[in-house]
This record gives sequence, structure tokens and C-alpha cells, in this order.
Amino acid sequence: MTGLAIAAQGLRKSYGDKTVLDGVDLSVPEGTVFALLGPNGAGKTTAVKILSTLVRAGRGSGPIRIGGHDLAADPQAVRAAIGVTGQFSAVDGLITGEENMLLMADLHHLPKAEGRRVAADLLARFDLTEAAKKPVSTYSGGMKRRLDIAMTLVGNPRIIFLDEPTTGLDPRSRHGMWQIIRDLVTGGVTVFLTTQYLDEADELADRIAVLHNGVIAAEGTAEELKRLVPGGHVRLRFTDPAAYRSAADALPEGARDDESLTLLVPSDGSQRALRSVLDRLDAAGVEAESLTVHTPDLDDVFFALTGAPAVPHQSAPSAPPTAPAVAAGSAEEAAR
Repeated sequence: MTGLAIAAQGLRKSYGDKTVLDGVDLSVPEGTVFALLGPNGAGKTTAVKILSTLVRAGRGSGPIRIGGHDLAADPQAVRAAIGVTGQFSAVDGLITGEENMLLMADLHHLPKAEGRRVAADLLARFDLTEAAKKPVSTYSGGMKRRLDIAMTLVGNPRIIFLDEPTTGLDPRSRHGMWQIIRDLVTGGVTVFLTTQYLDEADELADRIAVLHNGVIAAEGTAEELKRLVPGGHVRLRFTDPAAYRSAADALPEGARDDESLTLLVPSDGSQRALRSVLDRLDAAGVEAESLTVHTPDLDDVFFALTGAPAVPHQSAPSAPPTAPAVAAGSAEEAAR
């Protein structure tokens, strides 16, 4: 567990007859962003609540260490090492942003002068100085989320749990939140992120795990996960019919479009696969007019692994690809 900010083995949780987490293993290196994806009800928030000491792990769970501390034996030390921002803003709208910050400083037992200094520094860092004296009820959604995270940082946590932090934000505010997360990680903070936005995980996460039916269906980098799903291909377009026919002979697995003189050659998008295609074209003495590589995105991965659209109300493909049995890298057994 050396070098791991979060290490959980066999995480379990049930509510009555409903099993929410069924033996989930999580390993998050220090100073990285780890994204936990899953459809509504998959157990993402439950996992965050257990890891952040808000809910007890279920019977049969293995050891859990957060920031080097045993969660069961020393939950207070875990609380001192972490910060948590939930799906919904926890700020008090009846008081000002500055008063929210000072209240959090008091909760962390900071001396009055230090609390004011920390509050002022964080308000400036999150571009909230001008709004500091205004009631939070007048803030935009993005400003409230920035204040949420600023309040989380008052205790200088080295691990932050962000449970769907950009839910309900407009695109500009979402991108602003992404930059905040990048800056936190640059400063050495570990971020455990849950989200339903696949582009968010793709943009931010060093590693991604997909939670489905209480287990980790797949885990890896974004690129590793994308290579799990069939459908990737190299598109070769020709202007010379003779070159097109020679290429089709050299690449018989390619799907032909004789009208547009185009070949679609199955590929996982890796450099090795692309080099193989180019070597075979060279051996045939032909050159494509244009070449483009198409790989599945995380939406395709999410659908293949969970059988549900990645974004609520998004229409699903009529024939989803079959979910792979195991994931890349340190993948867990696929969702049953």
C-alpha cells in the first residue's frame, strides 16, 4: 500500500436485500485523479461515503486505508486527512462567502488570525474575493461549487472526494471546475472523482473504474478502456482505383466501399496496429490518399459494460457491442 492515497480491499455494503457494493477493490496512487463511473444507483456515492467515514463498510469488507490510516481503527485521523464535496452544494446561502469560510475555519479550530488569512487566500485562489461580502444565495451555480471546494480546502486535506462536482453546471463553469481539479493535483492533492460525464473522466482522470452491479466491471486508463470495445478502425481513402484494389487485396479484412474507394480496416488504435497496416500497404506498393484512425470513446465503453447510456436521456445505439470479459491493466472480473 506504499504510495497509495486510498487502498480498499473487498469493499461491501448492503441495504436490506439490496447489495450495493459486492467486493470492490480500489487502489489510488498519491497525487492522481481517480474517476469512478457508473449509472445512477451503481453505488458510487455509497463508496465515497464509506471511504470518507460517513457510512460504515458492510460486513465482510477487507481492510481500508486512507492517507496511510486504517479507517476502522483510526477514523479521526482519516477525517483529518481528507476533504469531501458532495453532489449538492453544502454552503449556507443565508450568509456571505467569507462567513462560510470563517465558519469552516472555526470548525477546524484554526486561530482567528490564521482562519482569516486562510479564508482570504482561498477566496482569492478561487476568484471569489469580489463576491466574498455578498450572500451566497446571490452566487451562480459555478460560484457555489467553487466556494464548496474552497471550504473543503480549509483543513489542507491531501485527499479530496468530489462526488459529481459538476452536476447542474453550465459548460463554462464545468471547464472552470476542471481547471481547479488540475491545479489541486499539480499541488500534490489526490482527487477521487465520481461522475456521470464521460468527457469529464476522459479529460481529468489518470485511471478510471466502471462500477456496475456492485463490482468493478473494468479499470484502466482512458485509452486502455477504449481499446476494450470493438469497433475501432483505420479509414483509408484512395483516389486511384488501381491502388484501391491493390490495398483491398493486401488488407482483405477491411470493409470495402467501392463507390468512395474507401477501406475500413479493424484496429484497436494502437501504434503497433497502425504500423502493421502501413507496412502491408508498403509491401503492396500503394499509398492511401488519406488515413484516419477511429477508436471507440468512453461512451461506447460505458454502454458496453453497463448496458445503459452514458448520459441520462441519451439515445443508445441500436446494436451495442458486447462487453469484454476482463479489463485492461489491473482489471477486475467483469460485471456478471
